Amino acid sequence: MQILYATLHLADIVDFELYVIMAKVFTEITRLSERDCFYIVERHKTEFTYPLHQHKEFELNFIEHGKGVRRIVGDSVEEIGDYELVLIGGEDLEHVWEQGRCKSKDIREITIQFSSDIFGSDLLSKNQFTSIRRMLRRADHGLVFPISSIMKVYSTLDTIAQEQERFVQFLKFLYILYELSVSEESRVLASSSFAHSERTMESRRVQKVKQYINENYSKPLKLADLADLVGMSSVAFSRFFRQRTGRTLSDYIIDIRLGYAARMLVDSTKNISEICYECGFNNLSNFNRTFKEKRNYTPRDFRAMFKKNKVIV
Repeated sequence: MQILYATLHLADIVDFELYVIMAKVFTEITRLSERDCFYIVERHKTEFTYPLHQHKEFELNFIEHGKGVRRIVGDSVEEIGDYELVLIGGEDLEHVWEQGRCKSKDIREITIQFSSDIFGSDLLSKNQFTSIRRMLRRADHGLVFPISSIMKVYSTLDTIAQEQERFVQFLKFLYILYELSVSEESRVLASSSFAHSERTMESRRVQKVKQYINENYSKPLKLADLADLVGMSSVAFSRFFRQRTGRTLSDYIIDIRLGYAARMLVDSTKNISEICYECGFNNLSNFNRTFKEKRNYTPRDFRAMFKKNKVIV
């Protein structure tokens, strides 16, 4: 059931007029029109009051003087510094910035929302757009950019909202996307199992093993069995997997299980013990310890935080 919700009278969301509430998370209907390439808004605020939400458009969000703000993207929860630049993609990727420990009296936020078909499939397939195409694909899980990348585009970001000439504004936007797409230090935020999608195009052997893990994460997973799936020895496959993914097999399995656990904590009413065992962990203490180590919150606190940020109808 979908419920149409009229304009929300919250201080910092006056730029949005209509929301659809589904599964306790706002699905935002933005002001991006079919005739525009993107929608830009710049705000100065003293606090964040926007609820946890999702939308079908891509969103590039820049925050200045926001040290201490807490950012939630999927199952990633982090406290930001003075400067923040994040690219969000994926229609079902929940995200929110909340006040956290921020004490700033003048938080600056620039939000650029754009459609996934802004360039069209033909243009994105061209060689000149290779890096942008890859970046947009990775944004399905949310991407955060380092301060070095932010400084490269800061002067352009600083003026883009005030640019009166629309074509020049589009060229500035394209420049920002390109500079960010060649950043070597951008970091993926949400886990693939939480976001319900894979991150990159990989070799068939890696894909086959990842698919098997996603389908059997609740069961015991042995290195020898996974190596047999692709006709390799355990030692060779372990080395191969790390070379191709940049991660150990055990770290990947833990991340997948934690992603499913985080999704269950958010979307179900199952108790933590049930979730622990259903996600392949065989020890509740170990599950709690690992979850806190990887997500910075205990499973109980993680669930409470999402419950607080969701809008219950």
